[in-house]
Amino acid sequence: MIAIVDYGVGNLFSLISSLHYLGLECIVTNKKEDLIAADRIILPGVGAFGDAIAKLDETGLVNTIKKLAGIKPLLGICLGMQLLFEKSFEFGEHEGLGLIPGKIVPLKADTDSCLKIPHMGWNRLEIVKDDPIFKYFSNGEWVYYVHSYYAKYCRENILGISEYGVMVPGLVRAGLVYGAQFHPEKSGDAGLRLLKAFAEV
Repeated sequence: MIAIVDYGVGNLFSLISSLHYLGLECIVTNKKEDLIAADRIILPGVGAFGDAIAKLDETGLVNTIKKLAGIKPLLGICLGMQLLFEKSFEFGEHEGLGLIPGKIVPLKADTDSCLKIPHMGWNRLEIVKDDPIFKYFSNGEWVYYVHSYYAKYCRENILGISEYGVMVPGLVRAGLVYGAQFHPEKSGDAGLRLLKAFAEV
């Protein structure tokens, strides 16, 4: 069973629908006991980092997530991925969960001024490090992004990258903790295959 952390940020319909399509049992929850009972955890999220980390803290689940991240697979998606890092500089400076080394910084500062921010649309994901999450995924497949900030100083943990004026870490891993900057649940068949592989790691 996969527990999807509900802390009041983002529409979870597409994610739930994708997991159900794959025949995977899931529950949307903000209860500690559900996370402990689950086989895997997904941390979704859209919006601003500061608001999201504050809302996650209000659930009282931060310590539980940190503890469980060392013993069962965890996948952060989009803003949920960014929360996994040590720090973000989105509208100020905010501490993250610290599960993956690195910082979240503005794309605008590192990309060509002619590129639109947010980075929104389809990009190829280039595999840079083999991993079980790519079990059903081929190099260069298209995935869907919506973001204005990206992970930096995390080279050792990068599994896949996409180019958008700068090399954007699209998929990262530290131990059992995975992060996808793109939205697997909105990335068609390729995204479904990544979610299927996550359910098997």
